[in-house]
Amino acid sequence: MFVKIHKSYRTVVAVCDSELVGKKFEEGIKQLDVRKNFYKGEEKSFDELVELFKFQKAEDATFNIVGKASIKAAKEAGLISNDGIKYIEKIPYSLILL
Repeated sequence: MFVKIHKSYRTVVAVCDSELVGKKFEEGIKQLDVRKNFYKGEEKSFDELVELFKFQKAEDATFNIVGKASIKAAKEAGLISNDGIKYIEKIPYSLILL
């Protein structure tokens, strides 16, 4: 899974499953564009990602998460529940503002 941290007035943590980088998904008027320049950062294992989610949650970050494995890690970290997950072309994603 790729993680890229964007610094602005508030940290934005962009995470996606590695195989989704550079792809675009559309369903009706909804669109999910997994751009390399936004998502492709450092590659992390599942356990590393769970720990990163926990740390960034405590730091009051926002999150943009795409893909089954990435969503699973966010759930494991207590960041989201099933209610916070949406789908486009069966690809799960979540936008989290704490």
